[in-house]
Amino acid sequence: MVSDPLKRHYPFQSHHLDLDGLAYHYLDEGSGPAVVMLHGNPSWSFYYRNLVRELSASYRCIVPDHIGCGLSDKPGDERYDYTLARRVQDLERLLDHLAIRDNITLVVHDWGGMIGMAYAVAHPRAIRRLVVMNTAAFQLPPGKPFPLALRICRDTRLGSLLVRGFNAFSLAASFVGCKRNPLSRELRRLYRLPYGSWNDRIATLRFVQDIPLKPGDRGFDLVNSVDRGLDQFRDLPLLLVWGERDFVFDRHFLAEWRRRFPQAEVHSYADAGHYILEDMKDEVVPIISAFLKRTE
Repeated sequence: MVSDPLKRHYPFQSHHLDLDGLAYHYLDEGSGPAVVMLHGNPSWSFYYRNLVRELSASYRCIVPDHIGCGLSDKPGDERYDYTLARRVQDLERLLDHLAIRDNITLVVHDWGGMIGMAYAVAHPRAIRRLVVMNTAAFQLPPGKPFPLALRICRDTRLGSLLVRGFNAFSLAASFVGCKRNPLSRELRRLYRLPYGSWNDRIATLRFVQDIPLKPGDRGFDLVNSVDRGLDQFRDLPLLLVWGERDFVFDRHFLAEWRRRFPQAEVHSYADAGHYILEDMKDEVVPIISAFLKRTE
């Protein structure tokens, strides 16, 4: 049952694509050139609600919830392979279903960056421009250690208990994701709304466990392939928007993006957090809108 606060903040029509018996939820708002927005972990399409409101007057906004997230189904491991490769396949099937095959603007955040750029490397002619926020499409940059909190969640039974039993990952993100403008109690609850039980938190844990750190890890070769393919997008319009007080995707990741894309337009905020589109929405939403208009 959709709560009234959710309807007030997220007043969109839901759509679902059947992925082998699983319901893959997505938004399809507005008309015009496609803007595909990809969320990360532990958020969901709710993260993009203000941007959808802004852009849907001029663009077709496509915003999926990855399987296990948001309003999509949350199957067990016996029904779904929670891997990066499968996430990319899901996105391919969605965009093929919607007949969206060119002139795509990709807007990516957190895990959405790796998923989106893996799609882009596989379909480079489909991509028109890129909006990149607190994410990666490459291995850990030089000088950036893997955060201890993520290692605990990724590699220990305690981490599994904290993430699935106590919703610690989503709970913490709802408090620390915004630094300059902390989320209200209502918004924190809505970010956590899809993750109300042990079963509903499977993707939250599997995303962390799927982070590839060394050869032999699932997804390691795919990440390297994406890394090698990034250079082909150097001449595309690219906007980097960054919250520097992100405990994972910090200044090291921003510096790596800037090294690879020296022509990018950059807006970085020293006192903003991981949920940059939320923390700095009054500035960032207009910046993205202006970037799209300027690069049409």
